[in-house]
Amino acid sequence: MLRKLTFPVLLTLFALGMDSSAQAELKMSPVFGDSMVLQRDQPVRVWGWTTAGHEVTVAIAGHEATATADEEGRFEVLLDALPAGGPHEMTIAADESRTFTDVLVGEVWVCSGQSNMQWSLGQSNDADLEALTAKYPNLRLITVPTIAAQTPKNDFNGSWKACTPKTVKDFSGVGYLFGRQLHETLDVPVGLIDNAWGGSAAEAWVPQDVLAADGKYEDLLKRWQRTIENYNYEEEVAKWNERVAKWEADGKQGPKPRKPNDQLQGNHRPGNLYNGVLHPIIGYTIRGTIWYQGESNAGRAYQYRDLFPLMIETWRKDWRQGDFSFYWVQLADFMNERTEPSDSAWAELREAQTMTMSKLPNTGEAVIINLGEASDIHPKNKQDVAKRLARWALAKDYGYTDLAYHSPTYASHEVQGDKIVVTFDHVGGGLDTFDVNELRGFTIAGDDKAFVNANAKILGKDKVQVRAESVTNPVSVRYGWADNPITNVQSKEGLPVTPFRTDDWEGVTANNR
Repeated sequence: MLRKLTFPVLLTLFALGMDSSAQAELKMSPVFGDSMVLQRDQPVRVWGWTTAGHEVTVAIAGHEATATADEEGRFEVLLDALPAGGPHEMTIAADESRTFTDVLVGEVWVCSGQSNMQWSLGQSNDADLEALTAKYPNLRLITVPTIAAQTPKNDFNGSWKACTPKTVKDFSGVGYLFGRQLHETLDVPVGLIDNAWGGSAAEAWVPQDVLAADGKYEDLLKRWQRTIENYNYEEEVAKWNERVAKWEADGKQGPKPRKPNDQLQGNHRPGNLYNGVLHPIIGYTIRGTIWYQGESNAGRAYQYRDLFPLMIETWRKDWRQGDFSFYWVQLADFMNERTEPSDSAWAELREAQTMTMSKLPNTGEAVIINLGEASDIHPKNKQDVAKRLARWALAKDYGYTDLAYHSPTYASHEVQGDKIVVTFDHVGGGLDTFDVNELRGFTIAGDDKAFVNANAKILGKDKVQVRAESVTNPVSVRYGWADNPITNVQSKEGLPVTPFRTDDWEGVTANNR
C-alpha cells in the first residue's frame, strides 16, 4: 500500500534535495591536470573550489594534506616537498573525487612577456631541425590563452602536454629551448608555463589598484580613464567595415584594412593581463620566471625604472613564495644602424632593465645586444637567447657556479687627462673583442654633452681606455647607446658587454609618463 506523505515529510525531502543540488562541483585551475609537473624540493601548493565548509584531502606519492573550504568554497593545501621523479597520481577528495595521472616532479618555470617570448619555436631559426629532435616525454608544456580581464580569472582553456615534434611547434621558442637546456643538464622533469602576450605593456601585468596606490602612475591611469569613458569599439568596427567596403569597391587594391582591436580588451590596459593570464596560475609552486618584454614600454623608459621592479615585486608578493628567481632578456639591437652618436629610447629602456638587478634580489639579465635584426623586431635566433637565460638559472639556481652567466657590466670610471678609463665587473676570463680587434661601440663627450665616436683599447683584464682627439676634457663615456648599436666587446666566454653610460644626463624619455 502506498503511504501518503505528510507536508512536513515533503518539506524535509525537498530540503534534502536542495542541499544535494547545492553541492558544488570540484573545480581546479587547469594548471592542475594530467601530465603536469610539480616543483621538486619545495612545499607544493594546491587549490580549488568546492562546497563551502567541506573538508578536502589532497594526496600524492604517500603524502597528503587536508583543508576546509572557506565561505566562498575555496580551499588550499600545502603538500610536503617531493623529490624529482614520477609518474605519480594526485587525488583530490572533496564532494567528489578527482585523480590526475602521469604527474611528474621536477623543475617548473613560467615563460612570460610579450611577442619575443610568445614567438613560437616554429617561427624560430632551424624550426624544422629543432622540431625533429623535440622528443622529450618528461618535458611538459602548457600555454595560457591570451584573454584580458579587469577582474581576476581563475581558469583558462589549456592543458599540459608532453613535448613532441608536434606539440612543441606552437610553444614559445625561448621557453622551450631554455627548458630543454635545463632538462638535459639536470636530468629531471621540467614543466614550462607560457602566458606571454605579444605587444603587451608592463602596466597590463600589474593590478590597477597597485599602480594607483604607488602614486607614480597617475598620468597613465588618467589617460586610461579617459579612454574608458570615450572609447567605442562598435563605432571603430563600423568605420572599419566602411573601409573594407571601399577597398572591395576599388578592386581590392593593396592590403585589406586591418580590423581594429578592442583597446579595452587589449594588452596595454592596466591590470588586463595580470587578471586574465597571470592570476589563474599565481601560487602554483615554481622555481622562477623568465621574461622577455620592454619593446612596448621603450617610449616611457624612465618610467620603466620603477614599473618593472614594481611588477616583479607584485608577482612575488601575490605568489607567496618569497623572492623566486626572475631572469629577463634585455632588448636586442633593432632598427637602422647609425654611424654617429644619437639619443635612443631603446637604450634608455635597456638601462632601466639593467638597473632592476641592483634593486631586487634573485634577478638577472641576459644581454643580447649582438643577436638582433635591424629590420625585424622579432629576431629569429632564439637558441642563443635561451642559452643566455639558462646560464643564469644553472649558475644561480642549480649550483653550476663555474658557468659564465653574467655579462660584463660597468663598475666605475676615472678621468685621466684627455682619457677616461672604465672598469668592469663580471669580466670572466677577461675582456675581449668579436670579429675584429678594434673596439667598437664607445662614444665620449665633454661637459657640452656632445658625444663623438671614440677610440678604445683594453687595459689588462677588466678595463677599457676611451678617448677622442676632439674631446680634450672628457666627462662621460657611453657604450652601445643606440637603438641598433655597432658593438663588439665581450668577455672571453662570449657574453657581450652590457650597454651603459657613465652620466645621468636627462634622456629623451625622462618626461614621458
